[in-house]
Amino acid sequence: MTLLIVGGSGFLGTELVRQAVSAGRPTAATYTTRPGSATGVTWRSLDLRDSGSVEAVVAEVNPRVIVNASSGGADWAVTAEGPVRLAIAAAKAGSRMIQVSSDAVFSGESHVPYDEHCRPDPITPYGAAEAAAETVLLLHPDAVVARTSLIIGDGQSEHERTVHALATGTREGVLFTDDFRCPVHARDLAAALLELASGDTTGVHHLGGNQALSRHELGVLIARRDGLDASRLPTGLRAGSTLPGPLDIRLDSRSTQRKLRTTLRGAHQFLAPGRPHQHPCQSS
Repeated sequence: MTLLIVGGSGFLGTELVRQAVSAGRPTAATYTTRPGSATGVTWRSLDLRDSGSVEAVVAEVNPRVIVNASSGGADWAVTAEGPVRLAIAAAKAGSRMIQVSSDAVFSGESHVPYDEHCRPDPITPYGAAEAAAETVLLLHPDAVVARTSLIIGDGQSEHERTVHALATGTREGVLFTDDFRCPVHARDLAAALLELASGDTTGVHHLGGNQALSRHELGVLIARRDGLDASRLPTGLRAGSTLPGPLDIRLDSRSTQRKLRTTLRGAHQFLAPGRPHQHPCQSS
């Protein structure tokens, strides 16, 4: 089974490539500016804004499954329109597609926690772009939308870098105490996505960690794991701040979790002091 990982040089994409190659899967991956460092994978340049580029890469690789792990933020052409181009090309080629989406498609104003049946109601430009990308389900009969939350690694994620900068005083800002998410470890998320890629499931799936925390609570766990002084982390409230965004977008991932071997651990598990490099827990 040939696997095409779009955004393979990014944070999540790098872990997807690592696990796919380690499992012996024939793998191709795309990049925007420069390829990743992984060997054993075929690298292809791809511009999701260009339909011709998308169709050419899909035709050349001829993948059985495409996982779109790219991250374009609020850039509509990349985050919203790119997956649509990819879905059209995948459908033409007979490839399955997994679109990695975000809990930001929800407003946090109702239905908490959010399960797979809840309809998107974004309140930020990024959330709107991610919600638009989910229309791949209308364009491709074999598409999967996998919504996730804050992705944490072993020091490489944006949130971890922010915590380090705040704790050491090299950056100004606060960690919100009223902004709740379900953080997930990159290894767990990648393993779960590859499980979905190996099956024949379709539709919407939630892949958040099994524990809800505020951004500040998450920051404290990161600081303690990394030997930083958590008391130095400044706190604040998103409500009433100048930064728009939902307050409580906890994902209910229990339905998807029951279908997976990979356990989507909570942050208290994967951020326990002395355990920065644990592999995903597997259940039978």
